[in-house]
Amino acid sequence: MSGFEGFPGRDVRARLDHPVIDADAHVVECDFAHMDFVREIAGEDVAKTVIATRAHHGPTVRGFWWGLPSGAHTGDRAMAQLPRYFRSRLDELGIDFAHCYTTRGLSHVYLPDEAARRASCRALNMLYAEMFAEVRDRLRPAAVIPTYTPQEAIEELEFAVTELGHKAVMIGTELRGPGRAATGKDPFLQPTQSTRSIVMDSPHDYDPFWRRCIELKVTPVCHTSSRGIGYRASPSNYVFNHLGDFAGGAEFFCRSLIFSGVTRRFPQLSFGFLEGGVGWAVTLLNDIVEHWEKRNVEAMAKNLDPALLDLDLLERLFRDFGSPRLSPERIRANPHGNFMIERPDRFDEFVACALTELRQLRQLFVEPFYFGCEADDRMVSIAFNRRLNPLGATLKPVFGSDIGHWDVLDATSILTEAWSLVNAKLLTPENFRELTFVNPAMMHLSMNPDYFRGTVVEDAAAALLRSMPRAQATEAAE
Repeated sequence: MSGFEGFPGRDVRARLDHPVIDADAHVVECDFAHMDFVREIAGEDVAKTVIATRAHHGPTVRGFWWGLPSGAHTGDRAMAQLPRYFRSRLDELGIDFAHCYTTRGLSHVYLPDEAARRASCRALNMLYAEMFAEVRDRLRPAAVIPTYTPQEAIEELEFAVTELGHKAVMIGTELRGPGRAATGKDPFLQPTQSTRSIVMDSPHDYDPFWRRCIELKVTPVCHTSSRGIGYRASPSNYVFNHLGDFAGGAEFFCRSLIFSGVTRRFPQLSFGFLEGGVGWAVTLLNDIVEHWEKRNVEAMAKNLDPALLDLDLLERLFRDFGSPRLSPERIRANPHGNFMIERPDRFDEFVACALTELRQLRQLFVEPFYFGCEADDRMVSIAFNRRLNPLGATLKPVFGSDIGHWDVLDATSILTEAWSLVNAKLLTPENFRELTFVNPAMMHLSMNPDYFRGTVVEDAAAALLRSMPRAQATEAAE
């Protein structure tokens, strides 16, 4: 936040003609309160398992440390722990309405022990319902939904929404398990997590869960960390592991949704990907286009079928330009080498999303996805650059403050830092409106037109829906 301290967000808000919706602030849970609910739900033995898992910070992967505001910014930490205090300062911050996502649940949604995982996540949801009961007009927590099986996911979703009254949710996106065992003291032989998508090549059918999300009018939002997996598993350096962390987790889930056909089968669903920015999404969309152009079924059959190889031409070229080692006789005898030439059973790798022309990616990728961006993320500007988008479209970034975590040292100037992108001519005022109001609102209104009823932004949200094109408004209402 360097260079912006002392310039409160209320000064930016005063010049705006629209509300500011924070799509991603955080709860910093008081562990003693969390464990009260764990014990109530599952008893002391499960509570001990949860505590032991939480306390473990071994040498295998360096994780989150010194990660909360302190010193002169102790009040910023308290905002993430005390919703009523957070609400009392929202005007100073220049924020009209804020969503608060879990801190503990980012990892506890992946606890390997089922009893501990389910008890911990349910306890968090019960704690949040109690903590935020008096501030619902301006603050909203997101329930934590574990997803190791569709049944687990549906049961917690129904409890969170129908019993506790939650309207926003964060879902687990992966099935995680232990990696290889540690061997000696070589850091490259320390264990890392194995992971697989809940939907791509999954052992389970999650379609019933997606249908229940639609029925309960909730947007599945992911806040998936990729620390501890593959290239982010240093045992010594948290910053090394954190760089690109949420972008990596989001990109994996986004690819999974596309190539497993979820966005094709459920065009009514919206999805949120938090804290990873939007740069990875622009890259992924371009990459999908480039792969499809070369590897759609017609292009493959025309340009890559090994049976179409012109051996006479190849032999002549090896004769004219080869060598004793690269001889025409040898290439004719073994034209394909050890490269795979067998046709796989699934020849069309785009079949699940039924991609047959590029314009379909608007429905499969552009329309359903929202991308969480922090105030200091200059790359948010590329979401609005149609020249970089292969479809000539814009993506939908959403403003997230990340209040409560180490990268926010002065919460009062977060909105000021975001506005600096306008001053630097990286965003237009209209882009800023989409970033801080339209997209954060529509991420949830697209699933539930009544999402903001009873809040301070209720009228603005209703006006936004009325201003939408008729087809979009009808779809949102349905």
